[in-house]
Amino acid sequence: MLTLADVLEALTGRRPDLSEIITETVVDSRQAIPGALFVALPGEHHDGHDFVSHAFERGATVALIARPVPSCPTLDIRQGLPPQPWEGFHLPGCVLVDDTLAALQQLARFWRQKMSHVRVVGITGSVGKSTTKELAAQVLSSRYRTLKNVGNLNNEIGLPLTLLRLTEGYERAVLEMGFYVPGDIAFLCDLARPQVGVVTNVGLVHAERAGSQETIARGKAELVEALPPAPEGVAVLNYDDPWVRAMAKKTQASVFFYGLSPRADLWADRIEGLGLDGLRLRLHHGRETLTIKVPLLGRHSAHTVLRAAAVGLVEGLSWGEIVGGLRMGYAQLRLVAVRAFNGALLLDDTYNASPQSTLAALNLLADLPGRRVAVLGDMLELGPYEHEGHWKVGLRAAEVADRLITVGERGHIIAQAARQSGIPPTAVRETADVDEAARVLREILQPDDVVLVKGSRGVHMDRLVAQLEDAA
Repeated sequence: MLTLADVLEALTGRRPDLSEIITETVVDSRQAIPGALFVALPGEHHDGHDFVSHAFERGATVALIARPVPSCPTLDIRQGLPPQPWEGFHLPGCVLVDDTLAALQQLARFWRQKMSHVRVVGITGSVGKSTTKELAAQVLSSRYRTLKNVGNLNNEIGLPLTLLRLTEGYERAVLEMGFYVPGDIAFLCDLARPQVGVVTNVGLVHAERAGSQETIARGKAELVEALPPAPEGVAVLNYDDPWVRAMAKKTQASVFFYGLSPRADLWADRIEGLGLDGLRLRLHHGRETLTIKVPLLGRHSAHTVLRAAAVGLVEGLSWGEIVGGLRMGYAQLRLVAVRAFNGALLLDDTYNASPQSTLAALNLLADLPGRRVAVLGDMLELGPYEHEGHWKVGLRAAEVADRLITVGERGHIIAQAARQSGIPPTAVRETADVDEAARVLREILQPDDVVLVKGSRGVHMDRLVAQLEDAA
């Protein structure tokens, strides 16, 4: 378990004779527990230095700070560990560093090296990272004690916090790695040192910041480039995505392809969406073939199953362990089915949206009985692909939905494409925001309707679901 001696050794190169255990590392004082290390990060709206005393009130033992905090015993290690470090210092107390975020990251790098017995699975991609992380961790847990990111702690702050939760008892770690601009994944790999890298796909998410799909692909490829050479390193790549398939040439690791093509090492066919009852598909690996049913929603989830099964195979699990993990009471991570005020079924997929994930959600809607209502909000951060992405979604919505309600100014593109594709004009309503959309839906919803609600987080589609759950 992490100790204060580890913290000081990681940040100064000298190990003092200390035994205080660090129970948890947090950046939010509200999450501090007895024995915690609180890292005071400056933020856009709040500065962690203003909450050091609150962290101590909740039981934190040490705070990393980058500027003096009044009334806090302080150990200044900006020039290394002092010759007499404990003069005037006692716990709870503050440790002064040049940069608290850099210190957090250095501590995580140090701790990962110390926990070198743990094999790390890194996961990146435009769509499906979190679901793949959850299912792959579940599969590996059939044999190994496995750590995973909590929620979406997948960036330069969240991933170090996850690494610091490693202990001697863990054997595997499954870490989602987020991407905004080139260099992000390479930096996270420098901290986590993954031996297995899984790439889901290369879509248009973050194109506004990254610039182009080519740039996104280069950024995602940083994961496979960071893997150790075979046989220790293994790149698990989506054969069906040409951007991902090409990454096989960028790694010294061995390559394991998954997909819907028989050319992949692990592939699937006979994919049958069972609505809210899950998914049935047939898997092929070498001479082995098996048909399984899993509690994942939508035919697009076949790729999630393939990724998790591939991780199990490259990590030496038997098919019995893999199938057991796939079936272990897994709850759909993002999409939740709830009831509206009048009994209509709401498919709450409001966590976020991209063209690829929205098309997948529409495919799930197509598998369900009843009058189908698609409520689709703006998809943000698409950059130069904004019009094309919304247009493709509108074309598919026209094929699937009996009624279409759009939310936001970009929703006009969806509505326009749907009308041109043949949906009756009277079946389409464009709304400016979620409040207007809620009013429209209260007027038109019928008890047997099935309603897909999806859009980017910035459009606040979750508020729409909350309004529809309440009585009119």
